[in-house]
Amino acid sequence: MPPFDLALRDGRDVYIREMRTSDEAEFLQTFERLSPDARYMRFMRVVGKPNLERLRKALASLPEAGLGIVATVPADDGIDIVGSAMFLIGEDPTSCEFSTTVSADHGGLGLGLALMTALVAAAKQRGLQEMEGFVLARNQPMLRLAAQLGFSIKPDPDDASVRICHLRLANT
Repeated sequence: MPPFDLALRDGRDVYIREMRTSDEAEFLQTFERLSPDARYMRFMRVVGKPNLERLRKALASLPEAGLGIVATVPADDGIDIVGSAMFLIGEDPTSCEFSTTVSADHGGLGLGLALMTALVAAAKQRGLQEMEGFVLARNQPMLRLAAQLGFSIKPDPDDASVRICHLRLANT
């Protein structure tokens, strides 16, 4: 995916590019900036500290096992990650699972839409046929975004608090 600049609806700019293993420290800072509620929405459980082993494993698996995209802004220490989206390919090589996070101060400005649009396009380009994600039922902004992108949304039969967002990539 070629990197690009994006002007948000409030006039601020972000730079969107693929994730790198060198983003580890920035992801740790990003985690610390997330509110407890934002962490719960992203991880679907209470998370007090980042799982460094899981982060390293996910970053090291890219691009072979999927794709990660970050939105960055300039910061005193170089950059801050203000949004991210990722898909990982599981056991079925034709499908992937997505996740995304946008910082509170960059939410509602078109960043989530841009990240997910780029992620869906990259999955299609890679030849994947399906994309799926698990979203808390109370995460209405993410569910509205998924619906806007054409995902079907159904209750998880195993957990009433979760919705399964599914997109057929071959026909979209």
